[in-house]
This record gives sequence, C-alpha cells and structure tokens, in this order.
Amino acid sequence: MHVNHDRMPCAANSTRRILPTLLGTLTIIVVVAFLSVVGCAGDGAETDTRGAAADTVAESDGAGAAQSGLRRAASADLGLGGRNDSNAGVPGRWIERTVTDEELTPEQQTEIRRLESLGYLAGSRSAPGVGGVTVHDRELAGTGHNFYTSGHFPGALLMDMNGSILHEWRCEFLTAFPDREDLVTEDRTHRWRRAHLYPNGDVLAIFEGAGIIKIDKDSNVLWAADNGAHHDLDVHPDGRIFVLTRRAHVVPEVNRRSPVLEDYVTIMSSDGRELDRVSVLESFLKSDYARALIALDMEHHGDVTHTNTVEILDGRLADRIPAFEADNVLICLRRIDTIAVLDLEAGRIRWLMAGPWLGPHQPTVLPNGNILIFDNGEELEISRVVEFDPVTQETVWQYGGEPEDGFYSKTCGSNALLANGNILVTESDGGRAFEVTRDGTIVWEYSNPARAGDRGQFIAALFEMVRLPEDFPLDWLAP
Repeated sequence: MHVNHDRMPCAANSTRRILPTLLGTLTIIVVVAFLSVVGCAGDGAETDTRGAAADTVAESDGAGAAQSGLRRAASADLGLGGRNDSNAGVPGRWIERTVTDEELTPEQQTEIRRLESLGYLAGSRSAPGVGGVTVHDRELAGTGHNFYTSGHFPGALLMDMNGSILHEWRCEFLTAFPDREDLVTEDRTHRWRRAHLYPNGDVLAIFEGAGIIKIDKDSNVLWAADNGAHHDLDVHPDGRIFVLTRRAHVVPEVNRRSPVLEDYVTIMSSDGRELDRVSVLESFLKSDYARALIALDMEHHGDVTHTNTVEILDGRLADRIPAFEADNVLICLRRIDTIAVLDLEAGRIRWLMAGPWLGPHQPTVLPNGNILIFDNGEELEISRVVEFDPVTQETVWQYGGEPEDGFYSKTCGSNALLANGNILVTESDGGRAFEVTRDGTIVWEYSNPARAGDRGQFIAALFEMVRLPEDFPLDWLAP
C-alpha cells in the first residue's frame, strides 16, 4: 500500500587466531569434492585472481564452525572470490510459482508472521557512565555535521562535531501508517533502521521490515509505503530511490514446506511510487552462481540471504571489473558472508566475492576503486573495518584493534571514507561512532547518551552515523 499524505504532522523530532576444527576441515573436504563435480561457470573478462582473501578459511569450535567452513569451501571452489558471471549459459533452476495464501497451513502462516516481525533491539549493551563526544582532536579530525539514527526513538538527529544537537526529526509508525497496526512490533516499528537526509531537510526513513517514509524538515509526512523495506537504501542522482524490501512466503524452489524471506531491490520514484522490483534470490538462481546457494543449505534458514546493503554503482570500477558498470548495485549478504554485484536490468548476479569476513555490512566502493567493508566478526566477537582491492583481493588497510581494546558489533555496523582520508566507523551495538586515522589513531569519538531498556540499563544502538561535509546545505535550519 502506498499512502500519500497532505503534509500530515508527526510528533516533533592481523591474521585471525582461530584453529580449524576437525569437523570444519572434514566439511570443507566433502563440499569441495561435491562442488568440483557440479562446478559453476564464471569466465568474465578477468582471470581468476583469487588470493589470500578468498582462500582464507577461518573456523571456530562447534557446529557454527562447520557451517562457516561449508560457506568458505563453496566460495573457494565456485570462484566466488571476485569472478564475473559470464551472463550467458543455462539459467538457474528458478520456479516462478509460489504457494498462494489459500494453500498455506496454519504452521506456515505462523512462520510467515514470525519472519516478517524480525527487527532490531533498541539496545543490548550495558550503558557506560559517559555520553556525548569523548574524543575530539580538532587538528586531525574531519569537519562537518553528523546525521544519525538511534535505537531509543523513531527518528533521526543532526549534531555538530562538539555533540550539540542542531535538529531532530521524529515520526511514529502509526502516524505514517495509521491502518497498519498489524505490522507493529517492538523490534521494528519503534525506531528507524536507516535514514537519508536531503539538502532541503527532507528525510527518507526505514521502519525495519515494515516500510519506508519521506518526511519534511518539520517532520510532516510527505508519503509512506508499507513495502517491507529493510536495512538500507540509496538515492540515485536522478532522484530514484533504491531500497531493500522483503516478503515472507513459500518459495518451492528453496523450501517446499517452510516459508522464507525473499529480499528484493525495489526502485521507487522520488514521490514514493514503485517503479520496479528485482528479486535477489531469483537473481542468484538465474545466474552462474546458483549452485553456490544450493550448496549452502539455504533451505534450513528462513532468512536465506539476509541482504543488508544496497549501493548504486557509478562505473568507476568498470574498466577493471565490467560487472561494476554504472547503475548496477553492490549488495551484501550477511547469511553467506558475501558481497555481490546485481545487474538490475538483466536480473542476474554478475560478480561475487566471499572474503575473510563474518556477517559483514556496508561494503562501499571508494574513489580509488578499492572497497571498504565492516567485518562484524560475529564468531570472533571482535569487529574490524577492511579496505581491499577487489581485483587482487589484497587487504590494503584494516583497523580492528585487539580484544581488550577493540570494538565489536554483532549486528548492524557501518563505515565510510571521509574527505580528509580518515574512516568513520559506527559500532552499532556499542552505541558508538568514531573517526580513525590510517595509522590507527582515534581522533573523534561519540558515545550515544540516549538509553534503552525498561530501566534505561542499555546504551541505545547507533544504526548508522553519516558525516555531512561542511558545504552540505543547512539554510533550512530554524534560526
């Protein structure tokens, strides 16, 4: 449903030191043997340059290690280390038909409701005794303003480098979607997962797994679409909005018994109309990487890919990797520790890489053609940010610290290159953002002063902090 509002008011607003287990090692041997039989095409314009990044297998004890080993083995054998899909040959085994609502059993209906309600906690880590800007080296830190979303409320904040709040946007879910009480859950409709600020003060915001809204600088709703938007969005220079959406349903090709979450890249007009929608799952299964997903045992996971990032490509890497041509999108699939390029026009995955990261978020192409990615390191319980060359797959730079002084976010997380060459990192679960130099010095740090939990015992999550450049227009701010 797409709702247009007549400006209705909202409420004011190092190498990893982990030894492979025997189980993991055996799993790798079995899967590699299997995949060497089924194979997977992927010729492209580049030679196979799989290096340490793609070949590394990092295991930990237990069943989780075996599954991780399965993923790594599949990627190593199938050329997932940055090879191009030939975009030719026999399509994957996709079945267009899905089970209708009338055919669903009560158990399937219950599972659909559970999958659709998945969201994020307002906070999960004990609150520290300090809040606000805790480090600010004015000579080495960047300048500008900070725009961010916090787990403690359905809104976004604009803050200067000293921690002073300059503006707040706020909109409750039922204000934007008054007829969708059925979508309300604590974990997804009580906060914004991601937001985008326009130069005129308008804001796009995602209610996780429920919908996307656009509001003006005074928090009046301009439009709202309950399209299952989740995780991330990007705005094209021509005004179109590219947003991740999802639908829980039975897809027989994946699982004939249990519903799954199918992710889409949905393209919307600037006024909120849906223009096109491309299935991430279908794009995999119609590509030369179909066997990769099948080998990864996706039928045992309702959230089969967990797509968490979408970035519109501008073509800067296309001379080295043709798949990176303009208007294709870079996506990240947390469930299979993979990043990929999706050709929206062809509806196919054109390039894919599984590197030495676990549960990653926010891959972004840098001006020099490298890619920066937030490696959550969920099985290690220590995160890092990594810059790597997608052609050679060599790590160019990384920052992660050590367990005693590092950072960790099991969920979410973000990173961005700043104009001064420093990296801005959002440690979501820790409610913290910091700016780090290339030599590993933290020159600016912010700890969220907002609290979450029924007793205010948790620091509110920071889903993403964006540094706006000094020349970003702010003339719409109230005097």
